[in-house]
Amino acid sequence: MTFTFRPAVRENVGLLIGLAGGTGSGKTYTAMRLASGIAQGKPFAVIDTEAGRAKHYADQFKFDHGDLSAPFSPDAYAEAISAADKAGYPVIVVDSVSHVWAGDGGVLDMQETELDRMGGTDWKKREAVKMASWIKPKMAHKAMVQRLLQVRAHLILCFRAEEKIEMVRGDNGKMQIIPKVTLTGLDGWVPVCEKNLPFELTASFLLLAREPGIPHPIKLQEQHRKLFPVGKTIDEASGARIAEWASGAKPAPRVDPATGEITQAPAQTAAPTPAAQAPAQTGGGTPPPTEAPAAAGPDPRVALRTADAAAISECFTEQECADVFKTLYAQAKGDNERRAWIVALKDAHKATLAQSGNIDQKRPFDGMRDDPV
Repeated sequence: MTFTFRPAVRENVGLLIGLAGGTGSGKTYTAMRLASGIAQGKPFAVIDTEAGRAKHYADQFKFDHGDLSAPFSPDAYAEAISAADKAGYPVIVVDSVSHVWAGDGGVLDMQETELDRMGGTDWKKREAVKMASWIKPKMAHKAMVQRLLQVRAHLILCFRAEEKIEMVRGDNGKMQIIPKVTLTGLDGWVPVCEKNLPFELTASFLLLAREPGIPHPIKLQEQHRKLFPVGKTIDEASGARIAEWASGAKPAPRVDPATGEITQAPAQTAAPTPAAQAPAQTGGGTPPPTEAPAAAGPDPRVALRTADAAAISECFTEQECADVFKTLYAQAKGDNERRAWIVALKDAHKATLAQSGNIDQKRPFDGMRDDPV
């Protein structure tokens, strides 16, 4: 077999963006705004599993609607998305993908059916074949994800999120109930989906009802961070920026009025607010630099938590994970709440990898069993 190489150029990159949130978080409306920005005036497709609720936005956005009803099998989702892709839509919104996991006929139902087939009513046998009963459902889900990765259109996947809790032993030795800590959740809100799916996407975000439309990153790579500013609502401009990045287009040049020089305007830089504008110059010389008053933003602890989760989730080798954990732990010196969060993230990631059954993936935590001093 002969391999051919050529200089890498970013062009026509397919986007897979995930938006997860509970009731009132604005995930459907946000998905519509994002899709409109990406589609640039063209109609996009919406695959609706929520009994036609997407039609509530028919007067606000230009889209074609299709209902997907039970059974919500991975094959049904893949066929619906493939049909929309073949129809030539530039963007496909799926609201929601949670049904393929926890809906009628979804992966959880498929596993239960397989367990009944393999173990019947013999409870000892059922326990013995419990892990094996996941093979076919997970393979079907994996095949669906692989088909999604081949779609030419840009995909926006909506996920429901549920509030989860867990019991842990506190410093006083007593059990206490706290929001569940996971790599994909925040303050106990966890997307309803296969645990690795948000990390298969180009970018994925959690939306909260207290801040509708404001993204809390689950996965957000460095090259995309400026496209989705912290504390800023995802809107049509966000879609236009990520679409421009995906196309490989370069920002249009501009002329500096002061010098007449041609400069390159960053595509992802938002226009400054009036408060941030420099005051008008009333005399000769250069006006003194001024600072815009700081705008009220989200709790900085939220940004730290999402950054910690992203750092730990991207560890793949034993040394890398140990280094990242120790670095984060050292950075949190004096912040016991953040240190507890980092330790909980480490333990959650370890448990997630152990459940996956991948022996190689367990190894990164061999050197991280104890907290660094």
